[in-house]
Amino acid sequence: MTIKIFSAAAALLFASTLPAPQPLPAQEVIDLPARDQRLDADFEEVFRIGVLDGEDWEMLGTVMHVEFDENGNLYIVDGSGGMSLGDGTRVSGLGSDGTRVLVFDPSGNFLREFGTSGEGPGEFNMPAGFAVMRDGTTIVADLGHRAYQLFDTGGNFLRMVRGSEGGGPGGFAWTLLADPRGGAAFTGSFGNRGATIDFDGEDAGPPTSPITRLGLAGEEVQTDTVVEAWLPPRAEAGLRLPGNIGVSEGDRGTLADALSGLSQPSIFEPPLLAGVLPDGGIVYSDSSAYALKVTRPDAGEVTRIIRRPFQPEPVTPRIEKEHREKQETARREGSGDGSMPMRIFTPGGRNSGGLNPTIPLDLPEPAYYHELSVLRELSTTWDGSIWVCRRGDEPESDGPIDVVTSDGRYIGTFTEDATEIPDAFGPEGVAAFIEHDEFEVARVVVRRLPAAVR
Repeated sequence: MTIKIFSAAAALLFASTLPAPQPLPAQEVIDLPARDQRLDADFEEVFRIGVLDGEDWEMLGTVMHVEFDENGNLYIVDGSGGMSLGDGTRVSGLGSDGTRVLVFDPSGNFLREFGTSGEGPGEFNMPAGFAVMRDGTTIVADLGHRAYQLFDTGGNFLRMVRGSEGGGPGGFAWTLLADPRGGAAFTGSFGNRGATIDFDGEDAGPPTSPITRLGLAGEEVQTDTVVEAWLPPRAEAGLRLPGNIGVSEGDRGTLADALSGLSQPSIFEPPLLAGVLPDGGIVYSDSSAYALKVTRPDAGEVTRIIRRPFQPEPVTPRIEKEHREKQETARREGSGDGSMPMRIFTPGGRNSGGLNPTIPLDLPEPAYYHELSVLRELSTTWDGSIWVCRRGDEPESDGPIDVVTSDGRYIGTFTEDATEIPDAFGPEGVAAFIEHDEFEVARVVVRRLPAAVR
């Protein structure tokens, strides 16, 4: 009896010395007011880059990406009109020959340029995604190399990190958001959701739209899904492989199976919008409602939902009809034939990293999502404010821009046409805007934002 009493007492004493279990964070819902409080877009211009005729470093082709480092240096990824597909067309945002990185100091003085095309380490071989860490390390997602190439603040090649399963063709990330803590980037199907392929043929694609952290410290990327965002249910696209394309029987079977499991997003489907907060947490929107979801760093649990009382608009037969008419007009003006061109990326073999000739696929009648999303774009500032663009009067137009904080404070709203969301935010309130002048000459304008909206 004495032994039993002593044992129970000892166990109780031992348990009292252990740390108390931490309760799961409660999900806080914050409802912001419906009435807009106007913000002035009177931003101070700091400098601009881009002229019709001048030094090589100030004549820009296609500005594919802009970003700042912690010292306020501006990085401009510039390409010669994007990547050529070999048939007279070019894809903006997918670089090849002529892609370079230009670096400018906080006053706009040219510092250096790096990047050359080729197949060796440190050379660009179909670069598709870019990000700049706060310490100035540049990440280049290079499809040709099947790797993420890292360059130091001086533009010197550091190393390659081999890719693994993730977004993009063959399991490779296209869009990168640098982790403010360094050593990693986030990726996902941000913006307009793309098609998904189910190679097992069991369903119409993955059940969620993940946001993944790509660890770049080792020789191979370490992937970790931090958010399982909602993906609207989809039906199979109904695409079929034409009988007159020149592929082997084995490849034909594989491609036909892939097409049979292809699911296309419906028109007006809610996009996945996301930004990274200074502590490494994520703020995202994955529905047609005005709901910003804030997560803890690396955990994925939604700890806060920030809402405003704006409702999605139903997609009516009139909206569908007008959309079809606009698409038909665009096809006629572009001499399109109504088919969807599909290019097959070759991840290995003789044409590794290449894009094969176009395969025309007949599109079925498009499906429409049942409502128009409230939000169209989202970005986060260097200091953690959230800028969100609401839909305008037309189904695919931009409207007012709200500025809120991650802790749920409403700062105010820029009226429609007052400003666009900057293409990059930097330290001390600097922001970069990609613009074009009256001659369609590309330029990057750096402005300083007032403290309230940083």
